[in-house]
Amino acid sequence: MLVQPLEQLAIIKKGSSSIIEEQELLNKLEKSFAEQRPLKIKLGLDPSAPDIHLGHAVVLRKIKQMQDLGHEAIFVIGDFTGRIGDPTGKAKGRVALSDEVVKANAATYFEQIQRVLDPKKTTIRFNSEWLSALTFEEVIRLAATTSVARILEREDFKKRYETQVPIGIHEFFYPLMQAYDSVELQADIELGGTDQTFNILMGRTLQKHFDQEKQIAIFMPLLEGLDGKEKMSKSLGNYIGIMEAPEVMFKKVMEVPDSLVMKYFELATDEHPNRVEKIQRKLENGENPRDIKLELARIITTLYHGEEAMLEAEKFFQIAFQQRKIPDNIPDLVLEVEKDLLVDILPLLMKEGVIHSKSEFHRLVKQNGVAINGEKIELDEMQRVMICGDVLQIGKKRFFKIVK
Repeated sequence: MLVQPLEQLAIIKKGSSSIIEEQELLNKLEKSFAEQRPLKIKLGLDPSAPDIHLGHAVVLRKIKQMQDLGHEAIFVIGDFTGRIGDPTGKAKGRVALSDEVVKANAATYFEQIQRVLDPKKTTIRFNSEWLSALTFEEVIRLAATTSVARILEREDFKKRYETQVPIGIHEFFYPLMQAYDSVELQADIELGGTDQTFNILMGRTLQKHFDQEKQIAIFMPLLEGLDGKEKMSKSLGNYIGIMEAPEVMFKKVMEVPDSLVMKYFELATDEHPNRVEKIQRKLENGENPRDIKLELARIITTLYHGEEAMLEAEKFFQIAFQQRKIPDNIPDLVLEVEKDLLVDILPLLMKEGVIHSKSEFHRLVKQNGVAINGEKIELDEMQRVMICGDVLQIGKKRFFKIVK
């Protein structure tokens, strides 16, 4: 049962960067409500980066909110467009993904998006279903719907053209193919980050050409990471992954800069706009930002792990980081050694993914960031004896119990 259009509009607008066009959206919502017909919400992603973090999930959370309002999501896996690679924001052409990589990444996406979207209201489609079926004549007709001048309006293409960086003809087809997905699906709404503006608006242009009702374009802002400056990125290490352990997620949310707390409430949670407004007033009235952040950590961790896991994560946080004690419920780290003396612990830690490099570990040790059973270790102690049951602490938020 769909809710009143104006209530829907308020929820959809929460946190959005822009909506093109808002009046058209309201018209669609009113028609949908009158007919009790759910709208089709499209999200297209090329499966090129299979690890989803809260920055990626901004758009997914907005779609989930619309699913809760009664609408349906169509998640388009760009297995065909992924062979080209989205050139958006790139100073040079991207290497096309192989079919094997595309399929592997898509499988990973399936698992992760179910942490956010309602599977019962989500349809998964591959755009190779229709793009592979186009004849060459149909491709030429598709290309005729736009001009080179229009394509060169894209900032990345424009810069590459002006600096004489090669642009492959096939790259020009990327926004056209993504737009054709909207035609094939007869999408009512398409969401994306602000970096996808050109591609999504091309969908509206192409739908008009094919005499379809134009989709609404909803753009969500980019979410800054834990450094408070750069957009959230795994490569920058400022991310919160949606698949991370609950205690890690809880601790990382507590590291969000005070200046970004309200932005996280708007973009990383499903809280109603009225409640977000009340929280904003609490901050303005002088409530401790740390208390507001604690509420944020509870909400985000519950969204991805459930309430029971959140409570355990909060308990872990209190013991490990507020009371400075070693918590009980920490993950095991299995080290495959035949005796207690670990001659070289670093390869074992790297194999288990605890650290990425020896230099990273050395840096942490020098910064007093490595401890065994609560005692900091020095570089000359790295070959110390470790026994089963010892607790290894790496950095501020990672604890491991040694198991052999």
